[in-house]
Amino acid sequence: MPNSDKLNASKIIAATAGRPGPIGVFDSGYGGLTVLRSLQQALPEADFIYLGDNARAPYGNRSFDLIYHFTRQATEYLFARGCQLVILACNTASAKALRTIQQNDLPVWDPERRVLGVIRPTVEAVGALTHTGAVGLVGTPGTVASQSYDIELAKLHPQIRFYSHACPMWVPLVENLESEGPGADYFVQRDIAQLMQKAPDIDTLILGCTHYPLLINKIRQYAPQDTNIVLQGDIVAKSLLDYLRRHPDMYARITRNGNTEYITTEEPDKFSNLAAVFMGKAVKARRENL
Repeated sequence: MPNSDKLNASKIIAATAGRPGPIGVFDSGYGGLTVLRSLQQALPEADFIYLGDNARAPYGNRSFDLIYHFTRQATEYLFARGCQLVILACNTASAKALRTIQQNDLPVWDPERRVLGVIRPTVEAVGALTHTGAVGLVGTPGTVASQSYDIELAKLHPQIRFYSHACPMWVPLVENLESEGPGADYFVQRDIAQLMQKAPDIDTLILGCTHYPLLINKIRQYAPQDTNIVLQGDIVAKSLLDYLRRHPDMYARITRNGNTEYITTEEPDKFSNLAAVFMGKAVKARRENL
């Protein structure tokens, strides 16, 4: 974003301070749509803006600094569009950018706005699910390398043994509409087997990428029977409802017309076609540059 655009964005953010606006939902691509779908079901009255930075996806193998830079741009855009609350519906962005944005950028932009991620509510939920005390995670290389889940689990559930495995091929499988194909069989079976070799008593499996629910049939097929599979969409939606009950002032700053706007940084027809697979309904997107 050019310096003049940054200045204009800062002015717009200042001008929209305290005004009701939609909930912003951001992901590097399509996966956050699984979270958006759950949020829409939990808050059907709320307005949403979904932003997918598809032109620069995937984020999983990029550096911390670049992911922070991209996520900061996206958050600034959503704030300039009037959002008072932004959900980073992306594990990689939550792992590598959320804390810096909360600590360094929010106080400058507007200390009354909020940016929330998907990792903390997921970690809070798993403590009640495991019986063996062994929890596994499948995620992108970036999420696994960040060790964000390791850190949060050690804080909240120090008794849990945690094992993670990077699955670099799972997102391409989903985005190329191969989630039910033979390639998905090969990679999902292989990766789950490699994870289970680390601890055969894993009984709870976190899907640490918001794309992965579209592979749920294959995951259930190849995970051990009776494994608790943790889907983030419903967990994040439940966590947000709880947050809004505890912060009615934030709920009052959400516009409530039941509308959703879809924004992508790539070709909008391509986004709309694939987004319809995630959402289970027709989607009409438009393109914006960050």
